[in-house]
Amino acid sequence: MKQVIKDAKSRMDKSLEALRAELAKIRSGKATTALLDGIKVDFYGNMTPINQVGNLTVLDAHSLSFTPWDKTILSHVDKAILEANIGLNPVSDGTNLRIPIPPLNEERRKELVKIVKKFGEDSKVAVRNIRRDANEHLKREQKEKKLSEDELKASEDQIQKITDEHVKLVDDVLKHKEMEILEV
Repeated sequence: MKQVIKDAKSRMDKSLEALRAELAKIRSGKATTALLDGIKVDFYGNMTPINQVGNLTVLDAHSLSFTPWDKTILSHVDKAILEANIGLNPVSDGTNLRIPIPPLNEERRKELVKIVKKFGEDSKVAVRNIRRDANEHLKREQKEKKLSEDELKASEDQIQKITDEHVKLVDDVLKHKEMEILEV
């Protein structure tokens, strides 16, 4: 019984972390290296994540810098960032790339808020599915006479409390990200 609750909490925590990781990739007008996390570069025939072919750093609130370990791939990195279609245009100085983060217009901010809300709703659905799975598991144990009716009810209540906490955390993360996006 305790293992089922512990497992459900762990899975809900992972769902929350996945939401945070997805939201980190959404551009809010501020520079963060997470914007380039999903980009892969053709590095000697292998598609390699950008952070494994050089150093990514935040120069200031509105620009990133990329310094490749091998100067010959600078053009490949430039091309990969452009092809990622994330609205960034790197500028090369021959040895480094400077990646300015353009400010967001109002229309784009509203689109991003809608995307953030969709990620949040998906995360809440995942948390509720985990709750359902845990409750079904507990009910199976109760049918197999491993749990009494009172233990089942107490466990379901505990899982509901954990679910409510995680839904509130998702709402808090969403609220923070929306404020970040709408901030001018």
